[in-house]
Amino acid sequence: MDDFVRKKLSEWGLWAWMKTFRDQGIDEESFYCLDDQDIDNLITEDGPKAKFKQKLKLLKEHEKTTNAAQVSPLSNKTGKGKRVLEHQGGTSIPTKKLRPDITSQAEKCMLSEAKKIMACVYEKLLYGDTTMLNAFLKKKICDLKMERREMVGVFGRTGAGKSSLINAVIGEKDLLSSGDLSACTTVIIKVEANKENHKYEAEIEFITKEEWELKQILLYLTTFFEDTSDHEGEDADDYDDAVEMLSAVYGEDWRSYETNLMDKLHFREIPEFLNSKKKTLTCETAKELSAKLVKYTRCGSKDEEIKRWFWPLVKCVTIRVPDNDLLQHITLVDLPGNGDRNKSRDSMWKEVVGNCSTVWIVTDINRSVSEKESWEILKRASSIMGNGGQCQQIHFICTKADKITKTKNCSADGVRAYICKRNMQAKEEVRREFRKLKEVKKYFSDECFKVFTVSSTEFQEKQWLEPADTEVPELQEFLQNLNDCHSETLNYVSGAYGILSLIQGANCREVADKKAEVCTDLEKNLKSGLKKVSESMLKTIDAFEVCLIEAVEEAKSSCESALKSFLKPEGVTGSGFHQTLKCVVKNNGVFKTRKGENHNLNETLASCLSENIDEEFMKIFPNESKSEPFRGAIGSFSLHAEALVEKYRDVQLQLEFLRTEEVKMKTKLNKTIRERKKEIYSSLMTTVEENMKACYKDAQQCEGKGLLKNMRNIIEQHVRAKKDGMFEKAKDEMLSKLRDLRVDILNTLEDIILEAIELSLRTDDDSLPDVKKELETVTKYYNELKKNTDQERSPTRAHQPGQSVAQVC
Repeated sequence: MDDFVRKKLSEWGLWAWMKTFRDQGIDEESFYCLDDQDIDNLITEDGPKAKFKQKLKLLKEHEKTTNAAQVSPLSNKTGKGKRVLEHQGGTSIPTKKLRPDITSQAEKCMLSEAKKIMACVYEKLLYGDTTMLNAFLKKKICDLKMERREMVGVFGRTGAGKSSLINAVIGEKDLLSSGDLSACTTVIIKVEANKENHKYEAEIEFITKEEWELKQILLYLTTFFEDTSDHEGEDADDYDDAVEMLSAVYGEDWRSYETNLMDKLHFREIPEFLNSKKKTLTCETAKELSAKLVKYTRCGSKDEEIKRWFWPLVKCVTIRVPDNDLLQHITLVDLPGNGDRNKSRDSMWKEVVGNCSTVWIVTDINRSVSEKESWEILKRASSIMGNGGQCQQIHFICTKADKITKTKNCSADGVRAYICKRNMQAKEEVRREFRKLKEVKKYFSDECFKVFTVSSTEFQEKQWLEPADTEVPELQEFLQNLNDCHSETLNYVSGAYGILSLIQGANCREVADKKAEVCTDLEKNLKSGLKKVSESMLKTIDAFEVCLIEAVEEAKSSCESALKSFLKPEGVTGSGFHQTLKCVVKNNGVFKTRKGENHNLNETLASCLSENIDEEFMKIFPNESKSEPFRGAIGSFSLHAEALVEKYRDVQLQLEFLRTEEVKMKTKLNKTIRERKKEIYSSLMTTVEENMKACYKDAQQCEGKGLLKNMRNIIEQHVRAKKDGMFEKAKDEMLSKLRDLRVDILNTLEDIILEAIELSLRTDDDSLPDVKKELETVTKYYNELKKNTDQERSPTRAHQPGQSVAQVC
């Protein structure tokens, strides 16, 4: 098997089949000649087989395209040194060049070479004896490839310039459609890199057939066929929504279809919807893909050529862009406003918001302070982004910053000076408005909040401003830093260095007595470290329990006042509120109006408890990258392997492996903690929702005269009778999840370290290959990367692994 085949199988995660390909003599030439029958014979498992076939198909398409038109590294359509959109009939949008410096290029080479080395080592291990250590090492090599992805959420009302902003920042003029103020994005759109080929692709995920709920919609609409004049408020909103959705999917004559609305003939363009599968669109250009996507993502458009619109059936669209360095480790998510009236799409909206490390709030500069929707989005989503998520930064982006009244008497310098002065004033006004938002400031400090004044048009046309003045390059620089591959390279090389150290160390047979001694010291350090972590976490949880107990008492006394404000809102008459409350109980406490107003009784009740624990919870689970969970308890854990090197130089390589394992384990644990944190915080809401279900069910039975009063009475009586137990249960559930997390962390620490000690110091394997040269190469890479990292953090000297491989063995 040649390097090409080894590299491809490594890239595709098909390590286990290297031996088979080598035994069958598959080289680069025969690799491209493999047909389905050949692949079936080579790969016997269905999952890897399907994966290989798809990857090979894409590889062949890529090679065909490359041979047909010599594609340069910087352009996927021409041989020129920039992205050109002449084939789309448009102009190019410049993008900030990504780190052309020597350091970045060197790191890419290091990462590529390290991956090749580990692929070769894996192949050698395949031909070794089937031992526990061999299997352990192969698993560790497979685990090296960990995809890192940062999510940036983009909010903004229709017409604010979200699409133009995203297009400008990533250098794709025609990717996301914009300009039609009557149309709006209705689904979540994710934009990320296409790493498989040079095509523009979109993957469309549909809601389920059950969620479409046609029977319920039709049943509801029959009450309006004769006369809708007696219906107002939310009833009319629901009716308008249903008519709009049905008209979009079936056309204006949908009433004539009666009960045949689920007939497969209506879904000939999207059979994937009926089959609960995703639909994939593939195009050569961004403009072509954008045109195809309109019917799946936009509503309200007056495009006469499109007869059927499928946005009501779509849950999410993932767009993949080829040859885009800014998106290598980043997903930009275009999020519709303030959630969705559809439960499934709203649930996904909350999940995505909770996964965003950065959020962009986009608004027109002329409405940056007065535009209520932008600030409402920020207020509603703040708890989801903060304690319920992992957001570290909020960027408030004022678009159309070049928008002025152009006069003949004004010079270009005068226009530029005016724009810059106006933009500075806008920034200060936005910052001043942010400082007023107490409910948001609770989660995000002034340091987390940045304001940008952006002109996507000027960035492209350069009529009045220099590119830097449009602040698009500044956003590109932010994404570039977020996308920085340095940490990925260091993590991979560090892991490879540890694995190679273990393999080479295991070949030193004459130090058995030293291994026994070092195991004793390591297990002693492990026991001591676990005790410190356990005590530190327990102390943190006990302190939080005290906070929770106090918060429960506060919630018991304040919830009735909060409930009264919800049931009897100021400035709203009973007749104007009864339909809203009716919809709230019908939807188990949650209702979103057609205008985007959010009514959530569960959230109102849960906030009586959460607002009193938010500050303490944030101390346990900070979102800031420089802060660690549980007040640094996990970060402080150590086997002190570096110190033991001075005492046990003969087993230095095994100790280096244990040190790198410790770093990897902490990274993995912090990721687990981040996800569990969201579950712990959301348990408050879940408990309230469960306890209020019976109440809503009873209130749904109310009808006729006195409907509003009876619904209010049922809800008030239920909350008054159940509030003590409800908040106590919420407290117990949150504490239980916290304690479970503590136990899982301690078990993970102990299990991983003990396994690593056992296999690295108490297990012999005569079949392991000699990796002396490979280790020397990777050690050199590791030292260089570590040195760069430590220089960025402080001027102190970086840790260097001790002696060379030649000195140790």
